[in-house]
Amino acid sequence: MSKRSTNGALPAAVTKGETAESKSALTRARILDAAARVLSANGYAGLRLSDVAAEAKIQAPHIYYYYASRDELIEEVMWTGIADMREHVRATLSELPDDTAAIDRLLAAAEAHLRHALEISDYTTASIRNAGQVPSSIRERQIVEEERYGEVWRRLINDLAREGRLRPDLDLYIRRCSS
Repeated sequence: MSKRSTNGALPAAVTKGETAESKSALTRARILDAAARVLSANGYAGLRLSDVAAEAKIQAPHIYYYYASRDELIEEVMWTGIADMREHVRATLSELPDDTAAIDRLLAAAEAHLRHALEISDYTTASIRNAGQVPSSIRERQIVEEERYGEVWRRLINDLAREGRLRPDLDLYIRRCSS
């Protein structure tokens, strides 16, 4: 089973038929999918563009037509992984009835997070597994997205606190900072 990004959105040109632009968009997406699989399996240090090219069924030099560098490609995979994770968890929560208890919302979010990371998305797996391995220049955009994702979890924790489901002596500020 190939794990893919859940954003599922292809550029408009792809959905309008086979044009040179749509072939280019499909190739770019195929390279990105391949990079996510290779980065997930081999890690930052083990990602070789020749492996990505083989996975994408193109010649390695063609990658540079779509991505200026190896690090640009990795940065795109890393950002997509967290952005897709945030969107997946947000979508899961939005499907719950409005009167769902805070603890059940938290549990649904945790399950969605784990399923996405472990079963659904090579992007998310690659992003999580490699966050501590890539240079900070690659992580800049990912960190911003992680902060947006963290806000989803802060709201869930705050909802638990409002319902009185947390120990009264728990310092929510410290808990949020260690997340």
